[in-house]
Amino acid sequence: QLMRDRGQLQKEVLQHCDRMRKLLATLGCWEVDHKDFAGRLARDEVKCHDGAPLPPELRQRLLRECERLALARQQLAALEKTRQASVPAPARARSNALARLKGIGEVGASRLALELFWRKFSNPRQVGACVGLVPQPYDSGESQTDQGISKQGNRRVRALLVEMAWTWLRYQPGSALTQWFNRRTQGTGPNRRARRIAIVAVARRLAIALWRYLKDGVIPEGAQMKSI
Repeated sequence: QLMRDRGQLQKEVLQHCDRMRKLLATLGCWEVDHKDFAGRLARDEVKCHDGAPLPPELRQRLLRECERLALARQQLAALEKTRQASVPAPARARSNALARLKGIGEVGASRLALELFWRKFSNPRQVGACVGLVPQPYDSGESQTDQGISKQGNRRVRALLVEMAWTWLRYQPGSALTQWFNRRTQGTGPNRRARRIAIVAVARRLAIALWRYLKDGVIPEGAQMKSI
């Protein structure tokens, strides 16, 4: 719940900013990124593109948006101050171990430690099945087709692993996973679908590699650690 609440607050902050930006864009005003936008709005210093004052109804709506934005930012800052201390010691140890690998940030490591690796897995297939990244073939009589991944389990972790797989390719170019991806997508050219299919396989292999890393201390092949 700790990391999910953090993600929801981040989403609310972005939504408030985006909503105000779109409302102002209809009047040719682009001042929402100003540091003291709320203060300028309260002093009636925010104008339309031609210098005319904002419509009263729009100005009141923007003021209410600013109040909700300030509350979301305040709650997010308070959560960030206590987040590390609130994480249980075993999860914190797993998070710190994951964060030592290049390409894995502190927040992503915490989310994996709290959302996925608190479970006990007996084999690699259980890891992939837990996040819905295993193939789901259809076999009936003479009909045999591949239906893609199962998409069962924790969708938040599945999305995180795919995102983490892309960063892994960038920050771990010498790893076996990155080289496997490059071989599989070599010669595909601008075929983005082939890359999206391959990155799902990378995400599954990465989840298994990180499970082995936490369970047995086996560093993923070719992976580099962050300098202390």
